[in-house]
Amino acid sequence: MSALKDVGDLTTDEAEAEIARLSAEIRKHDRAYYQEDAPRISDAAYDALRQRLEAIEARFPLLVRPDSPTRQVGAAPSGKFGEVRHARPMLSLGNAFNDDDVTDFAARVRRFLGLTETDEVRFTAEPKIDGLSASLRYEKGELVLGATRGDGETGENITANLKTLKDIPHRLDGDVPDVLEVRGEVYMSHAEFAALNERQRETGKPEYKNPRNAAAGSLRQIDPAITASRSLKFFAYAWGEVSAPLADTQFDAVQRLRQLGFTVNPEMIVTGEVAELLAAYRDIEQRRATLDYDIDGVVYKVDRLDYQERLGQVARAPRWAIAHKFPAERATTLLNNIEIQVGRTGALTPVAKLEPVTVGGVVVSNATLHNEDEIARKDIRIGDTVVIQRAGDVIPQIVEVILDLRPEGAPVFEPLETCPCPLQTPTAREFNERTGKMDAVRRCTGELACPFQKKEHLKHFSSRKAFDIEGLGEKQIEAFFEEGLIREPADIFTLAKRNESGEVQPPLQERDGWGETSVRNLFNAIEDRRSIGLARLLNALGIRHVGEGTARLLARAYTSWEAFKTAAMAASEDGEAREGLLGIDGVGETATDAIGRYFSEPHNLELVQRLEDQITIEDAEAVAADSPVAGKTVVFTGTLERVTRDEAKAKAQSLGAKVSGSVSAKTDILVAGPGAGSKLKKATELGVQTLTEDEWFDLIGG
Repeated sequence: MSALKDVGDLTTDEAEAEIARLSAEIRKHDRAYYQEDAPRISDAAYDALRQRLEAIEARFPLLVRPDSPTRQVGAAPSGKFGEVRHARPMLSLGNAFNDDDVTDFAARVRRFLGLTETDEVRFTAEPKIDGLSASLRYEKGELVLGATRGDGETGENITANLKTLKDIPHRLDGDVPDVLEVRGEVYMSHAEFAALNERQRETGKPEYKNPRNAAAGSLRQIDPAITASRSLKFFAYAWGEVSAPLADTQFDAVQRLRQLGFTVNPEMIVTGEVAELLAAYRDIEQRRATLDYDIDGVVYKVDRLDYQERLGQVARAPRWAIAHKFPAERATTLLNNIEIQVGRTGALTPVAKLEPVTVGGVVVSNATLHNEDEIARKDIRIGDTVVIQRAGDVIPQIVEVILDLRPEGAPVFEPLETCPCPLQTPTAREFNERTGKMDAVRRCTGELACPFQKKEHLKHFSSRKAFDIEGLGEKQIEAFFEEGLIREPADIFTLAKRNESGEVQPPLQERDGWGETSVRNLFNAIEDRRSIGLARLLNALGIRHVGEGTARLLARAYTSWEAFKTAAMAASEDGEAREGLLGIDGVGETATDAIGRYFSEPHNLELVQRLEDQITIEDAEAVAADSPVAGKTVVFTGTLERVTRDEAKAKAQSLGAKVSGSVSAKTDILVAGPGAGSKLKKATELGVQTLTEDEWFDLIGG
């Protein structure tokens, strides 16, 4: 029996529900992996989930959420060390799980670059080390900074700890660029891992689950002496900011790093044939157990660096590299119960509670059941013996039910007609007007009246990517909500005044776990967030389908809160306001409809107004203000001859332009190649400035 419905068979509403579910699960495990150094699943399981999410997004592009995990890297720094802003983002990698994926990757590279089958494209292949990514910054040959990847934009300053690694030189001699940021993987060998766990047992301390977890925990010790005692190692395989090129190709640049004193992986090869890449993958997979370090796949990269530059990146990964992952693992266990979790948008998600079982070194006790249709399709019942698989889901998935072992009288799962919250509000499956079908997800109809949803909204509001209120985490929100101290966002900013006036009894500083200092720190942190950027506010409001990415797009387009709010309030009735939202590249009908619904609901407007009374909303900063196209709306049409359409759009956005797919009165520039049709005609009628491809490049400076 298939574990999940094939992506090609999903309906639109099923796909939307899958995207929401997968995104939520991935974020949970991002925090566990990157912030807590305590992953609950293997990299293979995690990456296979991303593969399914990416496949669904590729088939349903209108459902892609700008805050999708496929557009994010890692998780925000934990706050344990000082933060470091990477000069160039430290990206993650897209994944391949079979030969066809690798062939498709090579074909995509050719298509993007506009190359034929006869044009040579060479690739490197090297083992994918299962460790912790790190960045080393050298200035005039001196190591001045070492950092973790973090969320790709910001990492943690662990310079002192990295300097304890014997593989990392403190000074580089010879012909070295003035600025050289070396990137690679910190790992623990199998021999050292065994020795470390032996020492842990001798001292009565808990053992580490795997070398990756041990390496991460060792590297992020406050005391560098502990790190030094762990004998960590470092493979250099890439670079970030450099003041002068290392070489013309990936392979030669890595060899240059070796000449400068870094350890590089000797298994690295370069070839122009996909068949040879696959042969290298199989060879490394067969020898995997003989290596003294953990790997979870093979990484392929386009060799020519000028091609890498042209290919650029998507939100979280470069187009010029991909990780070919090793297969996943399965196990059999008992399904003890099915519990229902209620999310921020009211979605009721069934979760299988399993008899704990170890799969590939990780103890699994939960599995996703997606929705009631999926349970019915697989005929999953409490008491069943089930096969679970760690790949394909962050909470692992149930692959099949072993019917021969089903206990007599096992009951069929009945969907909940009421929410499990104390209010027992009715549940329903929404009718999707766009698709004409019922949504796969059942939702609580109580919305913000439902305690589960209220709490989840507040947790989101104060989270790191939203208002980022230090000291007001999920546990504090839970406690304050249950006591009635915080029931909506505005209550956060009146808490200090209510506490001081005696309305809060007993005062916070007199409660267990609190004191004068901790209460003062909390109130200071809240006060620091009374002034908030527009993008963060839009993300914090928790509008359905408007996450961090969409919030940034909206903030950039409208600049001020008043401009956005005016458009949002009119979006459900005013065609021009709606078209204005739809004209923002990356903001589709789903998000536009959600914004219109949110701001047409009186309860939400009252909530927003009470919040406005407590905070100051900063206008969004202009992007690339010195660019000749900064802030302008650009449309590309016809056939471009010098670059591909994707390259042209990416370049325009990097210069601060807004790229739209349709021409309107708000369009500033139309770039028209051969074959331009209706868009060119409409632009002419509206008096929009029209440029040829050559004129466009003259304008932006080539």
